[in-house]
Amino acid sequence: MKIILTYGTFDLFHIGHLNLLERLAKLGDKLIVGVSTDEFNLLKGKNSIYSYAERARIIAALSCVDSVFPEQSWEQKSTDIEKYKVTLLGMGSDWEGKFDDLNKLCQVQCLSRTENISTTDLKKSLSQINLVAINQIKSGLDSVLDIIKAIE
Repeated sequence: MKIILTYGTFDLFHIGHLNLLERLAKLGDKLIVGVSTDEFNLLKGKNSIYSYAERARIIAALSCVDSVFPEQSWEQKSTDIEKYKVTLLGMGSDWEGKFDDLNKLCQVQCLSRTENISTTDLKKSLSQINLVAINQIKSGLDSVLDIIKAIE
């Protein structure tokens, strides 16, 4: 049985995540996914919109995913590979070269990312929307203040 393993935060789940997981699932018989815990994300300098429990539930609901477990540290990858008898560790191309040391335990393969989509970009876009909305509200309030001052 060919067992595929991958890891991720999977915050703001999007088509890039789905594409990667479906592609990885096709490489073997079973896809196991380590979802980064909230505590581990904080150590990595990431703040997730959704909690670990919510993100893990979303990933576990996908038909291409066979099981999900918490990723709590960088160091656990080697023990996970042995524990789950992993054949291939698959990651997105943004991780190219970062896990080459694990080639001694299993094959490591990085797959290309879906173009023009990333959680980081989504979060930046959402923050800009918030800034635009805040500026519109501020502008509206300034107009109201101008009217009140004119009446006085």
